Amino acid sequence: MNDSLKSLIHALPKAELHLHIEGTFEPELMFEIARRNNASLPYESVDEIRAAYNFQNLQSFLDLYYAGAAVLRTRRDFHDLTWAYLEKMSRQNVRHVEIFFDPQTHTDRGVEFAEVIEGIDGALRDARQEFEITSKLILCFLRHLSEDAAFDTLKQALPYRDRIAAVGLDSAELDNPPSRFENVFKASRENGFPAVAHAGEEGPPEYIWQALDLLQARRIDHGVQCMKDPRLVERLRNDQVPLTVCPLSNVRLRVFDRLEDHNLKALMNAGLNVMINSDDPAYFGGYLEQNYADTAAALDLDRAEIIQLAKNSFTASFLSKEEKQGHLTEIDRVAREV
Repeated sequence: MNDSLKSLIHALPKAELHLHIEGTFEPELMFEIARRNNASLPYESVDEIRAAYNFQNLQSFLDLYYAGAAVLRTRRDFHDLTWAYLEKMSRQNVRHVEIFFDPQTHTDRGVEFAEVIEGIDGALRDARQEFEITSKLILCFLRHLSEDAAFDTLKQALPYRDRIAAVGLDSAELDNPPSRFENVFKASRENGFPAVAHAGEEGPPEYIWQALDLLQARRIDHGVQCMKDPRLVERLRNDQVPLTVCPLSNVRLRVFDRLEDHNLKALMNAGLNVMINSDDPAYFGGYLEQNYADTAAALDLDRAEIIQLAKNSFTASFLSKEEKQGHLTEIDRVAREV
C-alpha cells in the first residue's frame, strides 16, 4: 500500500460498530488487574497468553476470552478496560463507537450488573469530554446460554435502559441459532431496545435469515456467509442491511485462510452495506486502523472504496440523521485534503 492510502486511512473520521469491550483486554492490563484483585490466571506471563492466540475456531478463542474476563470484578476494572480502548481510538481518528458488552460473562460469577455497566458507561462519558468520542452501548445475550438466562439479564438491564442503545446476540454461533432467542428479542423490542445480531460468521446463511425475520435485527454482525445464498444477498442489498465485517478476526478464527481470500470486496461489489471493524482486537492482531490498512492492502482497495467504508460506518450507526450528516461532511472534507 502506498503512503497516500495509509495517510487517508489514518486521517478519515471513522466509527466502529462491532467491538466487544472484553475483547480489548490486552495481556498487560489483564495481569495488572489480576494482581489488583488477587485473582489467578491460567497463564504465567504475557508471552504465554500471546502464545495461546493461535486459534483454531471461534470456540478456542472464546475459551481464552472468558478466562481473561474472569479477573474483571469491580467498577474500576470495567472503567479501566474501556478507557484503555478509547485512548487507542482517540489516536486513530475514531469519532464514534458502538460497544458490545456481555453482562452474563460477569454476573454468572457473582459480579453485580451495576458494577459492569457503571464502569463501562463512566469511561464512555469521560471519553466524550476528553476525546470528543461519542458512543452507544449494546448489551449482548450469550447464545450458548438459555433464553431464560437472557430474560434474567434483560430484567437486570431495564433500570439502565437510558444507557443501553440496543441488544445483540453473540458467543459461539454453531448449533446456537437465533431462533432460540426470538421471545427475549420480542420482549426487548417492547421495552424500546432495537436489535443487532451476530450471524453468518461460522453459521449458515439460514442464521442470517432468522436474525432478520425472527429477531428483527437492524444490523448483522459479520454476515460474511451470506454470499452462499443469492436470495439472501438480494434481500440484504435491497434493504441495505448493514454488515459489520471484521476482517482480521475472520482470518484469525479460520473463517478465511488468508486476508487475501476475504470476501469483503465481493460484498461491496454486490452492493451490500458493509464496513470494517476490529471485533476483539487484543486477541486478533489489530485495532480499527490496522484492520483498514491490512484489508486495503490485501484486497487492493482504492481510495473511493476506503472512503465508502468509512462513510458506511457512520450511516449504519445508531446516531441521529443530523449527527451522521456531520460526519459524512467531515469525511468529504478530509478526502479532498489528504
